[in-house]
Amino acid sequence: MGLRFTIEHPLGRPGCSPELYRREGMAAFASAAENAGFDAIAFTEHPAPSLKWLSAGGHESLDPLAALAFAAAVTKRIRLLSYLLVLPYRNPLLVAKTIATVDLLSDGRLTVGVGVGYLKTEFAALGVDFEERGALFDEGLSVLRNLWVADSFSTEGRHFTARGQVSAPGPVQRPHPPIWIGGNSRATRRRVARAGEGWMPLLISDEMAATTRTEAMSGTAALKMGIADLQALLVDAGRDPSSVAVQVKSRHSDILLHREYSWERHHQFMEELAAAGATDVVVRTPGHSLNEAVEGLEEYGQCVIARWRRS
Repeated sequence: MGLRFTIEHPLGRPGCSPELYRREGMAAFASAAENAGFDAIAFTEHPAPSLKWLSAGGHESLDPLAALAFAAAVTKRIRLLSYLLVLPYRNPLLVAKTIATVDLLSDGRLTVGVGVGYLKTEFAALGVDFEERGALFDEGLSVLRNLWVADSFSTEGRHFTARGQVSAPGPVQRPHPPIWIGGNSRATRRRVARAGEGWMPLLISDEMAATTRTEAMSGTAALKMGIADLQALLVDAGRDPSSVAVQVKSRHSDILLHREYSWERHHQFMEELAAAGATDVVVRTPGHSLNEAVEGLEEYGQCVIARWRRS
């Protein structure tokens, strides 16, 4: 199987034009992504970042599930990815209801990308104990995997009690939409082997890894080792390694256009990722204007996606 391509909305890039996250611009972007051949469209989240973080290079965001619901309404084929949803921020029954709603309204196109989170000030602003984030993440993951299995759901959570609760209507994809887990650590890979349908590592430097509170993974050699480790963990868990996706984001995810960018070098790097075991890659176009973003989608579709489809 060849690589699949996810387009992440450019709101996370510096200088993103507001027209790209207004109604008409968002509709045009999502439709252009689908027409260009992208397999998925993604939105990230930071519901309450600090001004200090934004000023130091952080980024704005939309609510990812709300944005994906909008994208579902203006597209027919492209999958919808939360990249990523910070599970500890929310009561898991509430987030499960939103997930089921988006999956229903999209006819089963949602992939739930989730993570533990790393911004202490955001946790504090949302009233969530930063030191509990790992336990809260595992609890939320368990709810998403088990909520729709039986007629009702019961569990004693860390901060909630469910006694025969019902989440209806449920999602189209049963028992739940695919769950992909972000992070570079071995603990993340263990979670994927136990309870995930996808792993979302980042190829990042030591400095960026420290900022995002994960392990560094600087290149394809490290990625290949991580994928081999994940596959071994999956085998130990009695699972087929080929059933789990590996989506990669790297410095090659942010593309430029025309003569400023070498599509041949980009394609070579995609080949390196595929050889390492990646199944999916993340791409971000420039976003200084809607026209620029749409042009980037079209050019990427012609120069990269079409070439992969032919091969």
